[in-house]
Amino acid sequence: MGTETTEETAELPVLSAPADPLGDVVDSPAALTEAIDRLRTGSGPIAIDAERAQGYRYSARAYLIQLRRTGAGTMLIDPVPFTDGETPADFGPLEQAIGGDEWIIHAATQDIPCLAEVGLIPTRLFDTELAGRLLGLPRVALGTLIETYFGQKLLKEHSAADWSTRPLPEDWLTYAALDVELLIELRDVLAAELETAGKAEWAAQEFAHLAAKAAEPPSQRV
Repeated sequence: MGTETTEETAELPVLSAPADPLGDVVDSPAALTEAIDRLRTGSGPIAIDAERAQGYRYSARAYLIQLRRTGAGTMLIDPVPFTDGETPADFGPLEQAIGGDEWIIHAATQDIPCLAEVGLIPTRLFDTELAGRLLGLPRVALGTLIETYFGQKLLKEHSAADWSTRPLPEDWLTYAALDVELLIELRDVLAAELETAGKAEWAAQEFAHLAAKAAEPPSQRV
């Protein structure tokens, strides 16, 4: 995810740390079960993001998956320990727990393929980037939207990092967590603006189309 930097936004306060302390990275079946239990205690839609290593690896595989839910906090899942050779991780139990809930993703077409590869396929979706486009906003990068609606600057210095690196540095993990820190609040603001603009139903149809495409075989996701 990229963002634009201007002189106007340079003086904005920087969103430098999550509001809640981050727990350990989820890297074992036991930790995944605990994360699923936490997600079930939360409520409302689930913010999801993924970090890849394009430019360093031939695949577009997810090397970190971030999830956040009101009442459950943020959790970071490392797919690598769950991967068997060239066979991608299978997060079927996680998908069963959250698959029926609304997922919030920024630029969903970028993340859907790598999420679907590990068995995470949304049935309901809200794409904050697409929402911004439907509203006619001139710039819809995540950082720009955070600046516009919340007056905070989201640093993107690790957006092109090699996320296949292990262990992942602590500042990278913080960066990853911040990508979902305000995604739920952003969804709510954009949803209200879509309603005001009379575009809520249009947006819902577009989001439903994206979710339907996510369930198709990779060769059909055009």
